[in-house]
Amino acid sequence: MASDGSKQGGGFFASIAAGWSTFGSAMSKSVNGLLGYEGLEVVNPEGSTEDAEDEARRGRWKQEERDNYWKMMQKYIGADVQSLVTLPVFISEPNSVLQRMAELMEYSHLLDLADECEDPYMRLVYASSWALSIYFAYRRAWKPFNPVLGETFEMVNHGGVTFIAEQVSHHPPMSAGHAENEHFIYDVTSKLRTKFLGNSIDVYPVGRTRVTLKRDGVVLDLVPPPTKVHNLIFGRTWIDSPGDMVMTNLTTGEKVVLYFQPCGWFGAGRYEVDGYVYDAAEQPKILMTGKWNESMSYQPCDSEGEPLPGTELKEVWRVADAPEDDKYQYTYFTHKLNSFDTAPKKLLPSDSRLRPDRYALEKGDLSKAGSEKSRLEERQRAEKRIREAKDDMFTPKWFDLSDEVTPTPWGDLEVYRYNGKYSELRATLDNSESLGEINPETTEFNPWQYEDSAAE
Repeated sequence: MASDGSKQGGGFFASIAAGWSTFGSAMSKSVNGLLGYEGLEVVNPEGSTEDAEDEARRGRWKQEERDNYWKMMQKYIGADVQSLVTLPVFISEPNSVLQRMAELMEYSHLLDLADECEDPYMRLVYASSWALSIYFAYRRAWKPFNPVLGETFEMVNHGGVTFIAEQVSHHPPMSAGHAENEHFIYDVTSKLRTKFLGNSIDVYPVGRTRVTLKRDGVVLDLVPPPTKVHNLIFGRTWIDSPGDMVMTNLTTGEKVVLYFQPCGWFGAGRYEVDGYVYDAAEQPKILMTGKWNESMSYQPCDSEGEPLPGTELKEVWRVADAPEDDKYQYTYFTHKLNSFDTAPKKLLPSDSRLRPDRYALEKGDLSKAGSEKSRLEERQRAEKRIREAKDDMFTPKWFDLSDEVTPTPWGDLEVYRYNGKYSELRATLDNSESLGEINPETTEFNPWQYEDSAAE
């Protein structure tokens, strides 16, 4: 393990870029054997270039669907396709982007430990392990539904955490989230950027994630690595996130840098993560190592990054058992988020669980899921037309657009701040005696700004 990787500045990041470029050319192969698809690259995460054409014939797309999709998509190569293309339901999973945001709370107990910890370096061990834990859930290659403007997702009944997320912008797509318990406050503004590359897509996390630990008021900032989705059309879709995850203590200056290894030939290096916790002077204090789909461990180290004599690796996080042969590779926690076990008794009608397309897909009715998805998208367009005709602006309910614009490695970001109104509403509803149970078959999904938009 290199002792000074994160301290090499531009040279270090240049070496990562060079390594990733080499990896891409070594593992991928153009689909030259399939007429009309020359130049598209297929990557087998468990093989090499020799079996790329065999891998190209695998995957969930039927040939006719694949051909039609490619005819539509090839003009978008190099573009950010988030708002340009409507994708078929059969590549989706029955939840929304907002529900995926809440999956980060599965191992929230690690933030509780970080808050209780007096050692500033171990605090970062716990907090960075929490941030890394989401990648096991995010390995899923199914696409979540894009949230409708004004859509929300609520979560309670897990570790004392209350979570609320809202779709605050449609063009560009932006989401905001807030979570809190007795130990921490979590705030995120998310604005993904994509680059479509034919048979793959690069995803850049243009966002800001902040965690405040309540005991000492420490503020942690998180910058995750970019993600690459391989084999969109040909082959089995899979996901990799090569690069650095950086978490910085903005209060005292310590930081942790974890390097996600790229997948090499025959799966070499896939899932592996290595890095260090540094003091404010950028001297390594604790080494961390593991796999994001299994576990993470830590060990005190010297100034050269070598383990201290008399110490040993200790495990800090291990992934929980997951259902076997689950169609969507859901964790047990993901299933809980899709259920009403984690919903408050009086659920907002804009909640993702109530989406009719999501519910139909969950029940296995792809035809109804597709028609309901189209209906929601058309009503969202109708709302936009009404808004423009009235010269109105959409105003989120639970988050306010601040004056702050923060730089990220992938572009500037307008920051939304939690306004506290959801906490006030939830306190009122929880004290009400007229709380009824939610039935997703009879409760209408309603994130809409105008009641008459359905007639447009």
